[in-house]
Amino acid sequence: MQKEKLEMIIDTHVHLDDKRYEDDLDEVLKRAREEGVERFIIPGADPANLKRAVEIAQSNNDIYFAIGVHPYDIDAFDTLEFEKYINHPKCVAIGECGLDYFRLEGSDEEKEREKKKQKEIFIAQIEIAKKYKKPLIVHIRDASRDSKEILEAYNAKEVGGVLHCYNADEELLSLAKEGFYFGIGGVLTFKNAKKLLNTLPKIPLEKLLIETDGPYLTPTPHRGERNEPLYTIFVAKKMSELLEIPLEDVKKITTQNALTLFNIS
Repeated sequence: MQKEKLEMIIDTHVHLDDKRYEDDLDEVLKRAREEGVERFIIPGADPANLKRAVEIAQSNNDIYFAIGVHPYDIDAFDTLEFEKYINHPKCVAIGECGLDYFRLEGSDEEKEREKKKQKEIFIAQIEIAKKYKKPLIVHIRDASRDSKEILEAYNAKEVGGVLHCYNADEELLSLAKEGFYFGIGGVLTFKNAKKLLNTLPKIPLEKLLIETDGPYLTPTPHRGERNEPLYTIFVAKKMSELLEIPLEDVKKITTQNALTLFNIS
């Protein structure tokens, strides 16, 4: 039974609370389940969507949620009712939190102030994760060095987590030894993803996770469309091809990894 159970896919990062799924969420989930996607994790990004995420998780046995704020939404951090939701049986992680320097605007001073604030909110969420013993969902964009330094300095290895939408920066690979997993999504199927293609084999198999980041980052051959959990199969197939291991093994390995990290069954 256990062997059969593991031959599925877990979408470890999908924004099912996004408005783009509002009209057809049941159909989206049905399509995914019929093709073997059997668990879904909704990350926390914008606190305004948290109640919707909790409702979806409560209405579906196979859906879980995380609580946190994305670096773009840090101004809403103080509105996040961590205490209200963190002990919910479906709350499996803290995040997505982290650093994103991609869209920094203004003068050098303004950019530095923004970086400082992002770091403060990231650190605060690491401390919450440690307090409640929940893994982290970490978002890193154009900020690998600072992110790694913070994760190490604040002993994030106590809880571990996932580097969501892993950016293929080899500097971050050492975090595998600190209890961190690497979320791989549709980018793996992009023609210009040479860096990720080259880095994937360097990630320990026991640290690989599959995700969509739906509705964003839709894999080939559906680029330009809304992403959805069904499309994890394209990520799994590409991973199988690149790592030269059977698709069934990719499913088993990544499923076991997700069950272990998020403490779900």
